[in-house]
Amino acid sequence: MEPRRGPLTAGEKVQFTDRKGKKITGQLVAGGSTQTEHGLILHDDVIGKTEGTVILTVHAKREAQVNQVYPEKDKNKPWKSSRAIGGWEYAVMRPRLADYVLSMPRGAQIMYPKDIAQVIQLGDIRSGMRVLESGAGSGAMSVNLLDAVGERGHLTTIELRPEFAKVAQANATLYYGEAPSWWDLKTGDFDSVAAELPEHWFDRIMLDMLDPWNRLEQAYRVIRPRRRVGQLRNYHHADEPHGRSPARGRLLDRAADPGIVRTHMEGPGPRRTPRPPDDRPYRFPCYLARHGLRVRGAQKARSRDQGHTDRHRLAHRRTA
Repeated sequence: MEPRRGPLTAGEKVQFTDRKGKKITGQLVAGGSTQTEHGLILHDDVIGKTEGTVILTVHAKREAQVNQVYPEKDKNKPWKSSRAIGGWEYAVMRPRLADYVLSMPRGAQIMYPKDIAQVIQLGDIRSGMRVLESGAGSGAMSVNLLDAVGERGHLTTIELRPEFAKVAQANATLYYGEAPSWWDLKTGDFDSVAAELPEHWFDRIMLDMLDPWNRLEQAYRVIRPRRRVGQLRNYHHADEPHGRSPARGRLLDRAADPGIVRTHMEGPGPRRTPRPPDDRPYRFPCYLARHGLRVRGAQKARSRDQGHTDRHRLAHRRTA
């Protein structure tokens, strides 16, 4: 899909930046306007212009800046009326993908651009690959994966909740201007939906869930041999139970890359994280675990056995 070029049209998302660097992202609507700290930006003044155009805000009604339902709440806020004064310059540009992700509507907590960049880079996700993703959320990771694999590749996303899938679909459609043809968004449980996917077809699998080790059996079935599975885990869920899935014995190599930070999400649901005892909102670190899967029938490479530290210490005392 070709990037958008030419004049700005109604329905597009644009980013307004003032001389202080403050950014406002909004969707152009014929006859619409965007409220700023310095007047209104009329969308009709933007539609048909090219990127980089500087737009002047117009004056707004002072009474419109005050809370109409509870005007007493703004009684001690005289500065609010100054938002009606126009004449402020804003540069108009199409938003970058990182800016679009941060400003798009959310149905679930998103991954931030700095974390998405690590996942795509360390997961070695490139153009033309076939990728399987677990959980669309609001579509932040999905839009970036679609951009990474390109039209020559293919992305299959399995989302448990239909309402989240609807938000992700809308965000991707708005970003590309139409529904991406190389994206297959499915709803349902990961194991049941993955069981219907073709065997050994995917090049990469991205598992963003609390218990990714329980999904390795279906991941081993659908991924091509010697390809990689990325698991995004929380540190307090890192000690997964051993031997729960037979596919764990087929891991070829393992690498953990810390540094990803996720924001805590409240409320019930299978993808939520329990709150801490003191009932405070918090942020917790994660790490990206990357695994390679062995070819079926190949022997696992054995590492050299190393004795326990206390055993070495006891043997040293006996020989001394």
